[in-house]
Amino acid sequence: MTDNISALDLGVSISPEKNRVEGGVLYLVATPVGNLADISARAVKVLSEVDFIAAEDTRNTMRLLSYLGIQKPLLSYFEHNKRSHGELICERLKNGESCALVTDAGTPAISDPGEDIVALCAEKGIKVTSIPGACAAILALTLSGLPTSRFCFEGFLSADKKDRRARLERIRNIEYTLIFHEAPHKLKATLSDMLEILGGSRRISLCRELTKLNEDIFRTTLDGAVEYYSENSPRGEYVLVVEGAAEGSMTSEKDDLLSLSVEEHVAHYISLGMSKKDAIKATAHDRGVPKNDIYIKMI
Repeated sequence: MTDNISALDLGVSISPEKNRVEGGVLYLVATPVGNLADISARAVKVLSEVDFIAAEDTRNTMRLLSYLGIQKPLLSYFEHNKRSHGELICERLKNGESCALVTDAGTPAISDPGEDIVALCAEKGIKVTSIPGACAAILALTLSGLPTSRFCFEGFLSADKKDRRARLERIRNIEYTLIFHEAPHKLKATLSDMLEILGGSRRISLCRELTKLNEDIFRTTLDGAVEYYSENSPRGEYVLVVEGAAEGSMTSEKDDLLSLSVEEHVAHYISLGMSKKDAIKATAHDRGVPKNDIYIKMI
């Protein structure tokens, strides 16, 4: 594609006043997660008119800009340079420039370092606005066949087995639908831990290649998912949408914890990866007593 995409090409009427790109503003621009045709007219306008673009991976963004026929200065902004480049971006915004922040795919600041620069801009009094568009987690949720009225987005679980299992233990009684991102090389380990901690009968939708030609939504149970991937290799990046706990599970767990001795109660939280200090604090919260009461009983 060589010609720029205009608002008229996309059949959208744009109000010049409402959509005017202003200096000193950070624009969070959602980009397609797979199908480049999903780019919005407003996103194209902003990318075309800002002074520079901050990108998670400048190579990926360059391909998108080439498709759109846009040429703009690019600045990398990712996990390992977010502190120094975040300050640099803010300095340029303070000097009156405009910047579009994009991630590799989807909505910036969702499970990526975009959240850090938004917080930094908030501290410095810099205006931030968002250009809505694709979000893989929401796409997967709508396709999952699971309840969508209440959900909990967890993003990526830890690569460390102990930390991953501790997190799953913490959320296993949440009654909302759970959403996770997962890489193919970690999928089997994650599913195995989910099976053991959340239970095999939980429904799960494994979503990959979203919006692409080979989009695949595999709806099964955790038992079924573990069985399937014991014989098939995971391919592509996944969004996992998992059924929430049965109603009343949280109450049952709290009753179980309160039946333990104080020492056993604290030990339970330590086994989930908490420090002793945090475990004592959590135990005090469960029991509705000051944390000093728990400290005294642990001496």
